[in-house]
Amino acid sequence: MPAQPAQTLPASSLIQLIWLASPALPVGGFSYSEGLEVAVERAGVATESIASTWLADQLHLTLARGDLAVIAQAIPAWRENRLQRIQQLNDWVLQTRETSEMRAQAEQMGRSLLEWLRNHEGANAEHILACAGLPPTYPMAFALAASQTEAGVRDCLLAYAFGWAENMMQAALKSVPLGQSSGQRILAHLSREIPLAVETALNLPDDERQAFSPMLAILSSQHETQYSRLFRS
Repeated sequence: MPAQPAQTLPASSLIQLIWLASPALPVGGFSYSEGLEVAVERAGVATESIASTWLADQLHLTLARGDLAVIAQAIPAWRENRLQRIQQLNDWVLQTRETSEMRAQAEQMGRSLLEWLRNHEGANAEHILACAGLPPTYPMAFALAASQTEAGVRDCLLAYAFGWAENMMQAALKSVPLGQSSGQRILAHLSREIPLAVETALNLPDDERQAFSPMLAILSSQHETQYSRLFRS
């Protein structure tokens, strides 16, 4: 039998995913380095190569096993109106943020994305109200926004991961510091790693989801008292 053609994602849903992944989305992602800034000072992240490897490790060790895995569960939960499941996932995110800066980032970006959704066409008013009552972390708010599209979960995770990669690349440019060409090479490296991270997240059972990253937590704690800072985390 001839191979079946891949289902085409409606243009409106594709545009929505691109929009959600954009650094221009007013959620404040550009103001966080997620520990990279202090890693430059104290962990030897001083070159393009080291920064690229550091971020790829962070993608696989923390994002894939934490936020991406949560979003993979939250998108169908929003679509099926399983609000108790949403509450459980949101609680997990809050409970596993290991420092005050990490938790503050998740909460601030969640509030900002929810506020954006309030003024966005097609948003489900009942779900927005439920999300506001959590209060939402960024993964839960992103899952809600993505659930309004016709995109599959995998495509939604690819968009989230690329948005994260672009923000982190920009953080590396400012904190290492690096030039634009270096930044594009880092982004190319992360783009090659993202599909594998997404597959990991899609296949991760609840009891294997984790946010255990002790070195990152230590650096995040040190960032709270770092002498000179460009970023909020």
